[in-house]
Amino acid sequence: MSRPIFAMAGLLAATAGAATAQDLTEVSFGTNWVAEAEHGGYYQAVVDGTYAACGLDVTIVPGGPQVNNRALLLAGKIDFVMDGNLLLPFNAIAQGIPLKAVAAHFQKEPQVLLTHPGKVASFDALKDVDKLFIGDNGFQSFYQWLITDYGFDAAKRVPYTYNPAPFLADENSAQQGYITSEPFAIEREGGFAPDIWVLADEGFSTYATMVVAMNKTIEEKPEIVKCFVEGSAIGWANYLYGDPTAANALIQEHNPDMSMDQITYSIDKMKEYGIVDSGDSLELGIGAMTDATVKDFYDKMVKAGVVEPGLDYTAAYTLDFANTGAALPVKAALTGN
Repeated sequence: MSRPIFAMAGLLAATAGAATAQDLTEVSFGTNWVAEAEHGGYYQAVVDGTYAACGLDVTIVPGGPQVNNRALLLAGKIDFVMDGNLLLPFNAIAQGIPLKAVAAHFQKEPQVLLTHPGKVASFDALKDVDKLFIGDNGFQSFYQWLITDYGFDAAKRVPYTYNPAPFLADENSAQQGYITSEPFAIEREGGFAPDIWVLADEGFSTYATMVVAMNKTIEEKPEIVKCFVEGSAIGWANYLYGDPTAANALIQEHNPDMSMDQITYSIDKMKEYGIVDSGDSLELGIGAMTDATVKDFYDKMVKAGVVEPGLDYTAAYTLDFANTGAALPVKAALTGN
């Protein structure tokens, strides 16, 4: 990590009163998948002492196919949890669950559609391919938006089983994926770089990698929420623009199957496509949210029939913690911008 950020972390620690391990408040954060670069900012804030500098001892609880961290949040066993995008807090409000998103560490949903090189000339032309390999969750969410806004045909959807072989075998098909993952796998298995179509760049305007907490935590422990949100934002700035070596080591400790090639690829794609730092975050800082962006996405989901009209969607998030610009000076020190 560069010297200016060490100095900043030291200043924060001194301001916090040089907290010892006994002084720190234990906090748990459940991710939505196994440890990966897409969680790198949180691991960075653990290893470089950013959370500790404002008084938190954060334990990251990795998710996975057999782990339901959201259920642990509802049961009070975890303090914060990672939600994929705005649909999850919207659905929680519809079900009367008292929680809120307190930060959005991905300004863009990293969901993409992939095609064989040169086979599709434009995003709109994707609807003309023979098959679109889309998972059940994708079909019930972003695919409904594609039907409504772009005229995609539901009959062309083929269930995606997270195996790229059918896509690799059919040059006139498209497959869903994450910008940080599936293109890498296709390059390795198929021997070619697929064309990438980022849904966020075509109007799928949700935030992603949301940090969610129960209303009780927000109301009773606002200083803990503030520390976690701001510490995470600083962690992301350091991870993307500084030295992520120690964070990557902890990611691999939590997930020994994660290769450094995959981590490097994921970091590069998050930076290239502005997944973490673009849009609202450029002015308000990493983790930012705005009423206008949330309303835009809500309106699109109502139009697509994904979310019920009349929902009090504003109850699904709070702007009290996300827009303080905590990461802006860290980014400036590392990038000169």
